[in-house]
Amino acid sequence: MSIEAVVPFKPVNPKSRLSSVLSAAERELFAEAMLTDVILSLKGAGCDPFILSTVPLHCAYAKVNVSAEELNPALNGLIGSSSGPLLIIMADLPLVTPGVVRRMISTTCDMALGPGRGGGTNAIFIKDRSRFHVDYYGASFLKHREIADKAGLSCEIVDSFRLHTDVDEREDLVELMIHGHGKAVDFLRSCGFSLLIEKGRVGVSRSTGQVSTPGG
Repeated sequence: MSIEAVVPFKPVNPKSRLSSVLSAAERELFAEAMLTDVILSLKGAGCDPFILSTVPLHCAYAKVNVSAEELNPALNGLIGSSSGPLLIIMADLPLVTPGVVRRMISTTCDMALGPGRGGGTNAIFIKDRSRFHVDYYGASFLKHREIADKAGLSCEIVDSFRLHTDVDEREDLVELMIHGHGKAVDFLRSCGFSLLIEKGRVGVSRSTGQVSTPGG
């Protein structure tokens, strides 16, 4: 039986921190491209993905559930509505691969956590969802470990560059341009983005002349 996988997604005004290099319309298309990369990796790993969207959305690759609730109550309502294994994975992980997903869902522990940068949580796999709830925002990774500990759940930490790399800032586009192979990086290239190497540091530039600050 395939593992159910939910991808929370905000289609309206996504990725506002990229507004210096992408227009509002471009950010929406870019967010959808990253979402598609994640969905295709989930399907490639044998999961049954669906999107938890804040507004109605059409997606050719997965079914869509709509919830106007904030992230935590929306996901916890979903967790409490059924039993059995569930994978929660963020929509801004365009470098994730089927192999990384399989690593998450093949854990021998009760659950697995995929940490993000700055204390965030990019993926959660729980075998028995009745024993867990989510608490995103802030240092959510630490909170999720504490929730697992209090519930007596064994937890594997999946340390993966491709799972760790969420795309929020213009500097993050560097990693996508270097390591990406899906629709998100194709979209950036179609917008005229390319790598910019300046004084030993790597950034990205646009052929329109708009240049992002090189990252470290």
